[in-house]
Order: sequence, then structure tokens, then C-alpha cells
Amino acid sequence: MKVAVVWNSNENQVLSRLGQPCPEKYGRRAVDNVVDGLREGGHEVDLFEADVTLLDRLKDFFGLDGEGWATDGIVFNMVYGIQGECRYTHIPAMLEMAGVPYTGSSPLGHALALDKVITKTLIHNAGVPTPRWMVAGRPDQEPEGLRFPLMVKPRHESTSFGLRLVHRRDELKDAIDCIVTQFDQEALVEEFIDGREVCIGLLGNDQVECLPLVELSFGGRGLNAFTWEDKMHKRQDEPTRHCPADLPEEFADRLRQIAVATFRACHCKDYSRVDLRIDRDGNPYVLEINSMASLGAGASYVLAAAVAGHSFSSLVCRIVDVAYRRYVVAQTAGIALRAADCGHALCQTSTENEPSEPQPSERSRLGGGFAA
Repeated sequence: MKVAVVWNSNENQVLSRLGQPCPEKYGRRAVDNVVDGLREGGHEVDLFEADVTLLDRLKDFFGLDGEGWATDGIVFNMVYGIQGECRYTHIPAMLEMAGVPYTGSSPLGHALALDKVITKTLIHNAGVPTPRWMVAGRPDQEPEGLRFPLMVKPRHESTSFGLRLVHRRDELKDAIDCIVTQFDQEALVEEFIDGREVCIGLLGNDQVECLPLVELSFGGRGLNAFTWEDKMHKRQDEPTRHCPADLPEEFADRLRQIAVATFRACHCKDYSRVDLRIDRDGNPYVLEINSMASLGAGASYVLAAAVAGHSFSSLVCRIVDVAYRRYVVAQTAGIALRAADCGHALCQTSTENEPSEPQPSERSRLGGGFAA
């Protein structure tokens, strides 16, 4: 199959500078690993820059003519976006408009997952436990009903950008002010769950597979939370990962059910990662869902897949298979639905030509008696 791996490395191919620049991108090594893994799996692969020229280049690569579905090709989406709001959604939306299949969540799923407040609202309404929270757009907002310590983070960022743990009101005020000023958005303020941290990788759609659970161990360091510095490997004491997590099977199964419920509530597709905390009493709380789980060599998702028996090549090829099957099922269902609609229309046409019995009001109007 033809697979176009799409990523961002050049931020200059835009029509103008507008909105918040995207602070994250995949490293070249991670992208090359995906390309190599797909080629190892037998796919015909090329690498594309996600910018305003993308659709023309994909049209040539897939040989599209606008007359039908590209049944022998798919985009492997590794794009975080260049600028603006809901940046994860930009390339999926372009591909939806152009009619090009792609891996990962739709614009809807990415938009919901990237908005941490909407995520928490959706999963809370679905019965999934999540820490109590508030949204703060001003530094002087009081944390009514919340107990310190509190975790403060930007509403629309990922990769732990702007993450701050605060213990006092003056620290909270400073953290909110920093987020509003630096990131130009509201802050999510939630109760900090002191305890263990576990992440669960998800793979699939109708039948969602939960990869082995990964636990982050923080040792004896002061900050018991996974920060941007940890994710960028800029700390000497970054947490270690243990997979599978040492948890009772019954409890682990409960966490898997919670993860799948989160995946469903946020309308994610193909693959994602759910991050949870477990308090000192053993109560789980979902922090967030990452609709584009990192495929970097040291990522929790990749580790979990390896423990499940995947090579990196088989993992990325499996993601392609899962996404491609989703399109095949949707296309088949669409053909069947169109056929059914066509049959229904023919049936309507045939019955419309037959004389119909006048209704009571019509009989009255036509002089055939009176309506009671």
C-alpha cells in the first residue's frame, strides 16, 4: 500500500503568520523510524511536509483524479500543526475535505482531546472519574471548592507545557497569570492527585485493544508529576517506566474499562493514550487523553506495544491496518446505504404515481361529505 508519512519540520510554508505558534513537533529520528518501519512491513512510503502545498503533492503521489476513493493509499499523520487554534485538527480537516484517508483521530476527536476542559466535561458526564477542576481566565480567581495542592496547566496545550504544581494562593495567582500571558489562553486548575501515575495505550476502533499498562515511577524526587522537562529528557531524575505495571489484575481491568470509556467519550480513533493517577486510597482519576500518542523511541506507547509483542514495524503497520479497515468499513456501509436510499426512492416514485385515497379534510374540500 502507498503510505504518505506527513509531518512538520518547516514552519515557513504558510500564507501568513496568524495565531499561537505550535510549540511541539516530532523529531526527525522518530519520523524516520516510522518510515523505515512501514517500509519493512512492505509498504511504499514517502515523506511529506505538512504545509499549504500538501494536497497537490498527495494528489500526485496517490494518483488521485477526483473520481473515486483512493483504495490503495493512506496518510500516516504525524502532524502537530504549525499555528493557530486546534492545531492537531488542521491536517485531518484538509484531508477530510480532499477525500484522503489518514491514520488517527478525526478533527472532532483531536479538538475534544486537545481542549482539556471539554475532555474533563465529557468524561465526567460519561461517569469516568477525573480530579475536581475549575477554569481560570484571571489571576485573581478563587479556587472555590478545590483543595490545595493544585495542578495548573494551559487549557489547550499538550506535552506538559506550562505545568505548575502550587500549594498556596499566591503561587496559584502567579501560575494562572503565566499561562494567560505566555500561552494566551485560560488555565485549567485541578486538584493534584498524590499517588501513582499510569498510562494506557489504546489501539483499534470497534474492538479497542488496551496495551499493557505502563507505570511512571518518580522515586524520591520532590515533584511527583511528569513534566515537559521529563518528556524532553532534560532532567537527570526523570521518572522510570515499568511495564506491565504492578497492579492487581481486577484493578487493572477496571483501569482498562475507564481508558476505553474515555476513548469513546472523546470520539478518538485508531490509537491514543490515556493518562491516570491513583490516589493513596486506590481511587483512579483520568487526567487526559492524548489523541496522537507519541511514537518516539522512548515513549510509553511504544514500550507498551513492545511488551505486547510488537516490533516497531509491526506497531506502525498495525496502526495503518486499523485505520484502513475503518475506511473500508465506512465505504462499504456508505455504498450499502446509498443503494438502500436508491431503492427507497424508486419505491416512492412508483407509489407516487398511484391514485391515493383522499384524506377526510380533502374529501370535505372536494365536496365529498363533511369532516367530523
